[in-house]
Amino acid sequence: MDDIFRKIEAHTQQAQVSPWEGTFRDYLPLVLEQPKLAQLAHARLYDMVRAAGVEMDDQGHERYHFFSRELFGIDEALAKVVEYLKAAAMGADVGKRILMLYGPPSSGKSQLVILLKRGLEAYTYTDAGAVYAIADCPQHENPLHLIPNPLRQEFLDTYGLYLEGELCPRCALNLRDKYERDIYRVPVRRIFFSEKDRLGIGTFVPSDPKSQDISELVGSLDLATVGDYGAESDPRAYRFDGELNIANRGLVEFIEMLKADERFLYILLTLTQEKNIKTGRFSLIYADECVIAHTNEAEFKEFLADKKSEALQDRMIMVQMPYNLKVSADVQIYEKLLKRASLGPLHLAPHALEVAAMFAVLSRLEAPKMAGLTLVKKMRLYDGQEVEGFRQKDLKLIKAQTEREGMDGISPRFVINRISASLIRPQATCINPIDVLRALKDGFDTQGAFTREAREQYDHLIADVRREYDEIAKTDVQKAFFVSFEHEALTLLDNYLDHVEAYLDDKTLVDPLTDEEREPDEKLLRAIEEKVKVPESGKEAFRNEIFRKVAMAQRRGERFDYTTHEKLKEAIEKQLFEERRDTIKLTVSTRNPDPEQLRKLNEVVDTLVRKEGYCTECANELLKYVSSLLAREK
Repeated sequence: MDDIFRKIEAHTQQAQVSPWEGTFRDYLPLVLEQPKLAQLAHARLYDMVRAAGVEMDDQGHERYHFFSRELFGIDEALAKVVEYLKAAAMGADVGKRILMLYGPPSSGKSQLVILLKRGLEAYTYTDAGAVYAIADCPQHENPLHLIPNPLRQEFLDTYGLYLEGELCPRCALNLRDKYERDIYRVPVRRIFFSEKDRLGIGTFVPSDPKSQDISELVGSLDLATVGDYGAESDPRAYRFDGELNIANRGLVEFIEMLKADERFLYILLTLTQEKNIKTGRFSLIYADECVIAHTNEAEFKEFLADKKSEALQDRMIMVQMPYNLKVSADVQIYEKLLKRASLGPLHLAPHALEVAAMFAVLSRLEAPKMAGLTLVKKMRLYDGQEVEGFRQKDLKLIKAQTEREGMDGISPRFVINRISASLIRPQATCINPIDVLRALKDGFDTQGAFTREAREQYDHLIADVRREYDEIAKTDVQKAFFVSFEHEALTLLDNYLDHVEAYLDDKTLVDPLTDEEREPDEKLLRAIEEKVKVPESGKEAFRNEIFRKVAMAQRRGERFDYTTHEKLKEAIEKQLFEERRDTIKLTVSTRNPDPEQLRKLNEVVDTLVRKEGYCTECANELLKYVSSLLAREK
């Protein structure tokens, strides 16, 4: 409770930053001391993203904390967006381009722009993101526009301040008439961006082209004041309240941009080419803003095919936003969406979201072109797992063989809709993985959007996921049946490593009970290795690889355990499960268990609840399910 109050208080204090007001004479020393106060819109956005924190992954790629809580599995697209901001921040010509995000529905396009807008609002409340503007300017423009053009090169040479842009018509009029050309009298104040208050952040939503007016972008004439000022060209008789006007110094979002009428798109040509807004009554009006648009792929393709739009295409930085292709990241997406729902007493069983994510990712993958690589193996590789016959270093080649991977398939929105459908079942208290797979399958049959071929394809993928879940379910039961599983696994690992070391060094082992020397137990070694399909011809390489991993761990001062090597972990788990299969099968499948068996079953349920996140209901359902699996096996 105290922590919540502290966070609310900290946020309230941040939102109560003391306003600053003064004249241009007061402001000039501030900006000369802190040149970043004069930074342009793209530079401010780039600094904002980096200020949240940056880390490097194992491949040397940057990961940005700014996106990490809301966007998952689209790191490549995010990196391209940040590259655009970085280049524009450095003054490159890309700052005069529209950032166009395109991709399938529910791939994160809108969420990315929302994050940037909300982040920019908060950033202007910080010292690093402070923004100062001419106080009575309708476009809250940069006070440094007051510096005469002949002095700007000197400002750059002396203070490193690059100045671009001219005063808007209203400010030019005020400077001449109100302040008698004395730039030092012009009032300056600190401003805080707010989409709600239409300050620094604009949003344009296209509607019916016949009724939508261009004034929504560039403002309009105020007919009520024309008589007061005597001419329509008087800046005081004009409302500088279009989305491009109010977004000056910040960001403007074009939602479904390509649905807009051509008239609106032509306005963007001038804005992107010269950073100017063109209105009917005035000459070009300078605007410093980042323009971000997004659209779906179908409309984007039509746009590219239209020869009349080539000029606008040439002024775009296009970033493809595909679906996420990592199971673990898709789980994070569903967890985020479900947190917004009120589940009440409903329990979501372990692996329920995982099976949904596996199905969704499989639907987005293209058929592998490399021999021996199945769709399921590809899914595991993309999620960072080691699979038989392939390594993470193969990913570059695998991805190079795809054409449009991630641009088709099942959307997160469809998945969360089907999970929600399973949550509202009458008398439902717990939703398990089988419930989720059943809800997904029902969705194909009840929605007319899927063709017969698509339904058949997705049915096959559901079957693949079901087989993956079967192994997960058996492993969970296996671990719960043997509370000392980890100890047993480590014991088996030590035994395996002792025999591998003796085999590689061509030595014998000493029996701890009889003190007799004996040869390495090849039968034991092969029993474990065959669990992960290590062939007889590959056993030498596998054993050498294991010992290289052991040596590397020792050099780093780390402990090598059975989980350190993914393939060895799988082999040891399967070996332990194989050794105890009959015991598990007998105990779980007995209809009338004796007191000892009943005690064991209750212990298993208790372990699943305490250690694995199951509730009593889904733990018992899991045991029944695994029992049916074992009954079908020989």
